[in-house]
Amino acid sequence: MGSNKKAKTKIDWLRKAREHWNYKGVERPPFAIEPKENQRSVWDFPRPPIIEKVSKPVIVNHKDIRIVDSRNALAVLETASPPTYYIPKNDIDMNTLVTMPNKSSMCEWKGNAVYWTLKEMSNIPVAWSYPNPFLEFEALKDHIAFYPQHLDCYVDGEQVRAQSGQFYAGWITSDLVGPFKGEPRTGHW
Repeated sequence: MGSNKKAKTKIDWLRKAREHWNYKGVERPPFAIEPKENQRSVWDFPRPPIIEKVSKPVIVNHKDIRIVDSRNALAVLETASPPTYYIPKNDIDMNTLVTMPNKSSMCEWKGNAVYWTLKEMSNIPVAWSYPNPFLEFEALKDHIAFYPQHLDCYVDGEQVRAQSGQFYAGWITSDLVGPFKGEPRTGHW
């Protein structure tokens, strides 16, 4: 396949992936949980996603090892999903992580992702990053996001719950209501 045809195929894939969503944060679906005071519905988050600065303390631990201690996180808010938190590399103990050279993925909004693991868990992805994100998400360059499924993650002292599924990595806190993408029977969202 020629390079022009590959580029067109990639552009077509991105366009289709970006357009196939029914809900885009404009109107909540009838099955969405109504937020109470001081809560937010993930169904109010937009598509395309946005980045929100987080000044609350964000901590990530593995066993007794502190991996992240930050007040400079970025949260990506996307319809139907709890936020994913991206931490600047300066706030991460990079001595605990190594890249996974044979694992990658493509996000229709952010670009090509690379994955990270803990040195002691070399086959389990615990984080990912976008070394060369698409222009709209350039703020995520030099940031790493962590899966709360494998680590102890905290926002403002509250331990987060992991979003369901192994693919998703949203951080669920008590101020969020769903239902959340990744739960049973949500694959069509």
